[in-house]
Amino acid sequence: MSSLKQFIRNVRAAKTIADERAVVYKESAAIRASFREESNNSDVRRNNVAKLLYLFTLGERTHFGQIECLKLLASPRFADKRLGYLGTMLLLDENQEVLTLVTNSLKNDLNHSNQYVVGLALCTLGNIASVEMSRDLFPEVETILSSSNPYIRRKAALCAMRICRKVPDLQEHFLEKAKLLLNDRNHGVLLTGLTLVISMCEADEEEGGEQGVVEMFRPLTGSLVKMLKGLSQSGYAPEHDVTGITDPFLQVKILRLLRELGRGNAQTSEQINDILAQVATNTESSKNVGNSILYEAVLTILDIEADSGLRVLGVNILGKFLTNKDNNIRYVALNTLLKVVAIEPNAVQRHRNTILDCLRDPDISIRRRALDLSFTLINESNVRVLIRELLSFLEVADTEFKPIMTSQIGVAADRFAPNKRWHVDTMMRVLTLAGNYVKEQILSSFVRLIATTPDLQTYCAQKLYAALQDDISQEGLNLAGAWVIGEYGDALLRGGSYEEEEHVREVKESEIVDLFTVILNSSYAGQSVTEYIITSAMKLTTRLQDPAQVDRLRRLLLNRQADLDIEVQQRAVEYGNLFGYDQVRRGVLERMPPPEIREEQRVLGEATKNRHSKVPTKKKASQITENDLLDLMGGDTNIPATDMSAVINGNQHNTDLLADILGGDNTVSSPMQQSAMPFANGQAGAQGSNAMDSIMDLFDSQPAAAPTPSAPSTSNNDILGGVGGYGSPPPQQHTAHTAYSKNDLLLTFTVQRSPQAVQLLARFRNQSAFESFGAVNLQAAVPKTQKLQLQSISSSEIEAGQEATQGMRVVSVQGPPPPRLKLRLKVIYSKGGGAPVTEQVDWAEPA
Repeated sequence: MSSLKQFIRNVRAAKTIADERAVVYKESAAIRASFREESNNSDVRRNNVAKLLYLFTLGERTHFGQIECLKLLASPRFADKRLGYLGTMLLLDENQEVLTLVTNSLKNDLNHSNQYVVGLALCTLGNIASVEMSRDLFPEVETILSSSNPYIRRKAALCAMRICRKVPDLQEHFLEKAKLLLNDRNHGVLLTGLTLVISMCEADEEEGGEQGVVEMFRPLTGSLVKMLKGLSQSGYAPEHDVTGITDPFLQVKILRLLRELGRGNAQTSEQINDILAQVATNTESSKNVGNSILYEAVLTILDIEADSGLRVLGVNILGKFLTNKDNNIRYVALNTLLKVVAIEPNAVQRHRNTILDCLRDPDISIRRRALDLSFTLINESNVRVLIRELLSFLEVADTEFKPIMTSQIGVAADRFAPNKRWHVDTMMRVLTLAGNYVKEQILSSFVRLIATTPDLQTYCAQKLYAALQDDISQEGLNLAGAWVIGEYGDALLRGGSYEEEEHVREVKESEIVDLFTVILNSSYAGQSVTEYIITSAMKLTTRLQDPAQVDRLRRLLLNRQADLDIEVQQRAVEYGNLFGYDQVRRGVLERMPPPEIREEQRVLGEATKNRHSKVPTKKKASQITENDLLDLMGGDTNIPATDMSAVINGNQHNTDLLADILGGDNTVSSPMQQSAMPFANGQAGAQGSNAMDSIMDLFDSQPAAAPTPSAPSTSNNDILGGVGGYGSPPPQQHTAHTAYSKNDLLLTFTVQRSPQAVQLLARFRNQSAFESFGAVNLQAAVPKTQKLQLQSISSSEIEAGQEATQGMRVVSVQGPPPPRLKLRLKVIYSKGGGAPVTEQVDWAEPA
């Protein structure tokens, strides 16, 4: 039989994977044959186990050698025990039943006279101890902790840490021994003792109790401070020196324990403040070893009840890290500053220029963290400077950065804009640079700004028209420009000048029609752009005076009556029919009043926003397959566990949905009429829709009444937003019930009841400070005695601190709605661009 070295040579000599497999299979067969011979030769057994360990590193199956490892443990020879314990640690884990046979061998070796055999047993127990093993062997480990031998004492400390993690109830047996370890003079024992105490304190904090363990160790703060001071001031010590710094590992451990002891306790923090200032000031930062100590000191400063001066010192150390040439140090500094900015914003602001310089770093991870940090620094005093820098970066930013950048710039401008003119100019710049990445919410906010600022409407129309003349490749710019030009085309035609004699050349009616024609005939005219353009062209028929240009617009609409898209086709037909009723057309297409934002409309109004959305969502409810629903309920195809209806935008189930909500029958409106609502600006023929219905949904506000002939009551406008059916008053605020809370994603339900149905509003809240959620999707199911109608989510992308909504409606198949809802939910999302997460939960409405 070949030796281990020869086996390794044979594997490495294989030129193809097939050759390597042949060598491995041949050797595995030989090892199995040798095991079956029941040979008592320990040398052969040791050689076989060594080969098994090599096979384990290759990823091969080695389960057949587990018993041979146990036989080596029983051998009196140290060489056999060493290889047996190594094989036990690698080939077995705490879930293996064979592990119960190891307990007796471990118990014998823990009481062995040879310190190295005891060390092997402690090392193995510290790696693979199960709950049962921990309960059986903790007395031996407790006894060894009192040993005079520092070699086995430090191994016993690490083994005790494993036991305390597996069985928290056994922690009390090691508390007093852990105190003694902290007074040990041996650096190795002291290091492992600190590790044990830190683990105990962290476990105590995670349990959320009264932190009795932390209180027990707080009296040792003085001795720890004295110890750290001695390490930081000591001279050269050859046995513990690392590039000129005495035992940096021990210093880092002491700082970590001080952080646990000082957190939330002002008196203990006062004891620690001086030594932290000393370490932060005197530690050499030119070498990585010193930086590790400084970093741990900064974390401790920021976590305890330190005074403001010490916190500023910690932030300055992080700012110094940003100038380091090492990418890892800069990355760590940026990550830490992201957590600090909420505590010491002014101190972080001093390093603003250094942070902005990191936006130009070649490393994309550095740029990403610098970008996140830059947005957190924006406030009223620096918004002009920071937004200007971020716009410059947006011009050259990676494609993956642009969606989050456009959203964050839009939010920052909305919160901190010094004036509306600057706000408009900023958003114009965003649309020009990255209009293809602007999300619907930001575009809606920009349009709302223009609609509510009459003084800037002419200016915005002129600026958007000029921008579209230069570039029509940005979808967001096309959408905003089409809406504003259609709404305020008459102001654009008046031309003239704007503030400070900024002259704008006169615009001709034919040029506006030419621009719309060019956009429609270009490759950039997607479905959303086409919808906006034809609606705006219809509006312009009442804004333009030249009959020839009005006729051109009419022909433009006529050409779209055979469009492949059913939405565009129907709108074009309806708009074309309006030309036969000039008086009605002019009333319907009058300029819209400024939107009124109402709090009650925010509650359930957001749930219907996607019904009128121009930008298609990534995941439609109609894409939910039957298998998804069966999987959601945990059933199979032969057992119809539930009855679930997914009702969304488009042409499926719209008639039934509207009939259910209005309490009528399917003759209320055709699916085509319902699907036409998103970009209809007013009445089409005798449909009777309010003139403001569609665009007002863009603003998430209740439409105001327009001076149109035979306009219906405004209470009828919000078809999906009401609770009590047709003509019901605005909903009132209700309690939100938590349904899911994990990974910084909070899902709550607001329930409202009526005699006909139960309305739910699901709110997805991103509680993360910096990471966004993508591909967010909610699937729901109800018992077969009920029927669920599910709208699509308002946005499948949720940025940090933002939220999305999704509406639901539950009715009973027979009789009144259920008195208490029970849903089975499947929540799907990905966080920060990571792997998709799927969670299934059962939710019941609180009694």
